Amino acid sequence: MAEKTPNLLVQASPFLRQGLTTPRVMADVLWALVPLLAMAVWYFGIGGLLVVAAATAGAVGTEWLFGRRMAGVRLADGSAAVTGVVLGLTLPPGLPLWMAFLGGVVAVGLGKLVWGGLGHNLFNPALVGRAFLQAAFPLAITTWVAPAGWTAVRQSNFALPFMQPTGDAVTSATPLNLMKFEGAETAPGALLAGDVAGSLGETSAGLILLVGAFLVLRRAFDWRIPVGIIASVAVFSALPWLIAPERYPSPLFMLLSGGLLFGAVFMATDPVTSPVAPLGAWIFAVGVGLLVVLIRLWGGLPEGVMYAILLMNAATPLIERVTQPRAFGHRRREKEAA
Repeated sequence: MAEKTPNLLVQASPFLRQGLTTPRVMADVLWALVPLLAMAVWYFGIGGLLVVAAATAGAVGTEWLFGRRMAGVRLADGSAAVTGVVLGLTLPPGLPLWMAFLGGVVAVGLGKLVWGGLGHNLFNPALVGRAFLQAAFPLAITTWVAPAGWTAVRQSNFALPFMQPTGDAVTSATPLNLMKFEGAETAPGALLAGDVAGSLGETSAGLILLVGAFLVLRRAFDWRIPVGIIASVAVFSALPWLIAPERYPSPLFMLLSGGLLFGAVFMATDPVTSPVAPLGAWIFAVGVGLLVVLIRLWGGLPEGVMYAILLMNAATPLIERVTQPRAFGHRRREKEAA
């Protein structure tokens, strides 16, 4: 005799399932990165595409080789591919491909897998790979070239491991380098368009803002973090500029130059390495913005986005502990009377 289905079903929560999943978010981020990759190829050539492909191959290959036996690590979620593409777009166009590949290996291996896989890492994996390359190959990672058209392929991209690459392109200073060491401020139009020297995906501020708006509409990240970073950089950089405009750059230049917008949209918003609570997101964003201004204006390096985000990643557990919302119905433990 078949048992009738009861009218009252008792099930465990949650009762509603949101359609926002890790593969969908990663797919949205990858789609948002496609225009930036196309812009990078348009300005810096096919060699730039090869750099991004090498970094992605290193990241995906490392996850496939070492992560397939780890619980919860799935190559199909797209996180390794996102890490590789984001890392590649933070690299200079003339970087040797083996360095880009090694950066992808370190990004996933040391930035993700050693922590236990996706959701357990403390630092943004792409920034871990970028920081490794910055420390291991400081000359190669800071050698910039001017845009040369989509057909450009540089011999330095094919340099053999640990061999001195052949110089086949005229180096060019980035807008931040020009401001830091020569006091020359690049026009906002060039920064918005992206026709300047710099990392592959960080030069076109206008395009980054457009794809960032797309990701906000897709709810791929917490909008408070990029908005907070942009607002805090504008405020903190405006103070010295108002006092000595002949010495310090304008807030508009600080916002449009370097990797600020790219970092605010694609790296600081990593839900694993940034606070979840709204108040925590604001604190995290203001901290990143303040550190960027301090490093850019008074530090030894012209750029500080990478270090600012990594430092605030380290502070995220403390921020989460302080800003964690109180559970409904829970009362704080009262202090015992002395």
